[in-house]
Amino acid sequence: MGTALVYHEDMTATRLLWDDPECEIECPERLTAALDGLRQRGLEERCLCLSACEASEEELGLVHRSDYDSPEYIALVRKTQTLDKEELHTLSKQYDAVYFHPDTFHCARLAAGATLQLVDAVLTGAVHNGLALVRPPGHHSQRAAANGFCVFNNVAIAAQHAKQKYGLQRILIVDWDVHHGQGIQYIFNDDPSVLYFSWHRYEHGNFWPFLPESDADAVGQGRGQGFTVNLPWNQVGMGNADYLAAFLHVLLPLAFEFDPELVLVSAGFDSAIGDPEGQMQATPECFAHLTQLLQVLAGGRICAVLEGGYHLESLAQSVCMMVQTLLGDPTPPLPGLMVPCQSALESIQSVRTAQTPHWTSLQQNVAPVLSTSIHCPGGRSLLLVGESPTCVGAEDSPSPLLDRPYLRPTPPICTAVALTVPGAALALSPGVLHQEGSVSREETEALARLHRSQFQDEDLATLGKILYLLDGILDGQIRSALATTTALATAATLDVLIQRCLARRNQRLLCVALGQLDRPLDLADDGRVLWLNIQGKEAAIWSMFHFSTPLPQTTGGFLSLILGLVLPLAYGFQPDMVLMALGPAHGLQNAQAALLAAMLRSPVGGRILAVVEEEDKLQLARTLARALHGETPPSLGPFSMASPEEIQALMLLKAQLEARWKLLQVAAPPS
Repeated sequence: MGTALVYHEDMTATRLLWDDPECEIECPERLTAALDGLRQRGLEERCLCLSACEASEEELGLVHRSDYDSPEYIALVRKTQTLDKEELHTLSKQYDAVYFHPDTFHCARLAAGATLQLVDAVLTGAVHNGLALVRPPGHHSQRAAANGFCVFNNVAIAAQHAKQKYGLQRILIVDWDVHHGQGIQYIFNDDPSVLYFSWHRYEHGNFWPFLPESDADAVGQGRGQGFTVNLPWNQVGMGNADYLAAFLHVLLPLAFEFDPELVLVSAGFDSAIGDPEGQMQATPECFAHLTQLLQVLAGGRICAVLEGGYHLESLAQSVCMMVQTLLGDPTPPLPGLMVPCQSALESIQSVRTAQTPHWTSLQQNVAPVLSTSIHCPGGRSLLLVGESPTCVGAEDSPSPLLDRPYLRPTPPICTAVALTVPGAALALSPGVLHQEGSVSREETEALARLHRSQFQDEDLATLGKILYLLDGILDGQIRSALATTTALATAATLDVLIQRCLARRNQRLLCVALGQLDRPLDLADDGRVLWLNIQGKEAAIWSMFHFSTPLPQTTGGFLSLILGLVLPLAYGFQPDMVLMALGPAHGLQNAQAALLAAMLRSPVGGRILAVVEEEDKLQLARTLARALHGETPPSLGPFSMASPEEIQALMLLKAQLEARWKLLQVAAPPS
């Protein structure tokens, strides 16, 4: 269905008319730099471009209603059209970090209107997702007060519009601007239909807007308790690992439990590297990953709305990264070590503590570790001593990380399949190619020689097709692929694929094996292969790179497995590609398999080869192919809390592994 880009050049009309160092950073060049970046990369022409229309005063009144305060706020802003420079300056000084211009009313109505147009386009199915490129921003604006460059609260108006016009009952607002969007929080403070998540520079209350209600213990009021989630950053210098940890250990568990029908993103890029306001270290690539992690929610219905962002180069690159991901392009590799800093872990721990009484998904992850024993073949101790780093503030010039953001090229073939049943490719998604190629019979037999007894003639033919798909991924011709094989040949096929990957230089391979697929005995423990087997009833660790965990039977347990173990390991390992194998008795439901595949796409830019042995269950193959292709996976169904056994198995495994894999941590180690 595509991606919408909503914009109007009139929104560049407002600018500061007097000297004010605090306000001068909110300038028209913010929009033109972002738009120029989209045009230079050919992204604008790939979007459905919509010219923004002004929101009506009735639509503005969804939030800024006269019955809340007097005098009427909308009328006050309307009046600015006729004020002279001195009068505008006098009015502006009545608010905090605000300037008015004769075109403010027009531009602010366009900003709100663009956001409403985007929501309409997504909720009517005209597009799948999109970005409203707007100014002035909105998330600080309150019902009857401008604040922090914001006049009308664009995202809050859009949320009310979605509820009133479309009957939505669960809306998630993700505010990754570096400032706390207190306006949104105030508007929905007692509203359980809106889950508001904000991370923001806080520094124990010493950073603007200097509010105690920006801290982690502000969780909403009345029926809205638990639906305000504040993650305060108490140091500058938060980077990619810190932002990922916040998503994996706070936002996404709550979001899956909340099960939103729409995701609104207050997309402020002053949280990116180089920005003078944020002084953070997250690179533009990080916002591609955050966007893709959100795409598994709400059927992929994401409406992003520009908020802050005051370093023009960083802003433009971050906007481009987000739009590329909305369009379905591969996520780029994330630079840097995936190790959250001590201060970030302290903040994550504080918000989880504050929110635990309100969310089952957090309650199931605070069970005490009853024992430090876990099955370690060979009896070796696997505990390592390590410290989380301290945060380092962004330098004045971030050019080394902004000069050349890494772009993963888009392969000619997005998703290819090789199915063993004739005609099985029917009813696959548009754009999923049924692949008929194969490596030579001689090469296939040579690679399979060690497992010759496990391959029948027809299995060798299938193996040749699967190797052809693997080579296509490694050569950059195919992004992702799916193949079926017989039950007897699945383990041997997986072993051959691992060896084929290792024969290629610079390959770091994440292998996720589900069901009765034993770890290859000759699998070297040299850090090139991260082997995770999800099966059975007990956790086992062979090394810091080879381990096994049970498959949870509840939705809560399964989500904890993915968000609390699989994804932190995948991001920490930073693999070149993923092998995902569903072997005998894997036990996964179709929706679970699709979610696992969809979530694993992000760390590797979609470079996944999935092998499924159950060729008689073609619906599983079709569901997996759609997930690999980028479609939103089906719902797991109602949320159910993990069992005590599932909680303990996961906690024991993480306790042993987090010394090596720091992204597993959800709390700061003792000082």
